[in-house]
Amino acid sequence: MSDAYDFSERIGRVEPSATLAISNLAAEKEAEGADIVDLSVGEPDFDTPANVVEAGKDALDAGHTGYTSSNGVPELKEAIAAKLRGNGVDADADEVIVTPGGKQALYETFQTLIDEGDEVVLLDPAWVSYEAMAKLAGGDLSRVDLAPHGFQLEPALDELAATVSDDTELLVVNTPSNPTGAVFSEAALEGVRDLAVEHDVAVISDEIYERITYGVEPTSLASLDGMADRTVTVNGFSKAYSMTGWRLGYLHATDEFVGEAGKLHSHSVSCATNFVQRAGIEALENTEESVEEMRDAFESRRDLLVDLFDEHGVDVDVGDGAFYMMIPVDDDDQAWCERAIEEASVACVPGSAFNADGFARISYAASEERLREAVDRLVANDLL
Repeated sequence: MSDAYDFSERIGRVEPSATLAISNLAAEKEAEGADIVDLSVGEPDFDTPANVVEAGKDALDAGHTGYTSSNGVPELKEAIAAKLRGNGVDADADEVIVTPGGKQALYETFQTLIDEGDEVVLLDPAWVSYEAMAKLAGGDLSRVDLAPHGFQLEPALDELAATVSDDTELLVVNTPSNPTGAVFSEAALEGVRDLAVEHDVAVISDEIYERITYGVEPTSLASLDGMADRTVTVNGFSKAYSMTGWRLGYLHATDEFVGEAGKLHSHSVSCATNFVQRAGIEALENTEESVEEMRDAFESRRDLLVDLFDEHGVDVDVGDGAFYMMIPVDDDDQAWCERAIEEASVACVPGSAFNADGFARISYAASEERLREAVDRLVANDLL
């Protein structure tokens, strides 16, 4: 029997998502009856706020079930623009594309900007899909390792300056960071600005975790002088509003960029789901209390983990945002994570998935009870 499919060279450049692979394995083991403490998931363990759910139901009842204009309903785009203006970004509703999840906004950006052989610079550890998206667009990767600097960008600016050049097409900045939780300082982002302007580089500012920070205020890159015309700001509703399954995100950039990216958007996904967009308006305008409650819970969990690891002599770099932590493990982090799930029934993501060998990423989007249980299991199985 012959294989009728001749797969593209493009799809052969990438591997399946490592984070989803671990989550899927954890789900399979749970389906078999295993008690897995799943610290691999990149989503809040809170319900979507009730008022947002009701807004979605009301939108369904009102018949908002058809196509919308491709770039999004005007009311949501205006609410997004207002939110961005609150971050110091000079934003207009016509400069927004609403997408089915922040990941789609990123994908459209890579496809709009990158040609075969273009250089894309990543800050490691970097979220797994940046590399895949760059490769799918034909880009070549250059990387700057932040691990020796406690995962912070500011002390690595000299290394970034040695990497970015006139040949660089795109730099990707993610703060607060997945997988480290690091929040880059304003001085670090000013350094990015200086390099981007000097070398005429476009920058993706992935700000999906910007509402989840602890005692610090993140800076929106597009708010800095000189960055408005070269930044694509990507954000969404999954993390801040616990709406991962709703699939709602957006990008903001210049009119020119939106016009070009809008071609791909209209020919691929057509538009984000109508009633979900209506729920998004409610999320932006009326959920501050819910966001604060979730953020406070994450901060308490982060601090608990730091204390637990300290009790067992494990020193971790503590991030001020998101809900992730990188813990140092064996050099073979893949093998360590396999042992963790097989022997301790704790699911973690290998740091090598983020180009950070020797670490494992854990998510503290789990109850304090389950976090304690996870650490106890890891210790009992000589994994810490």
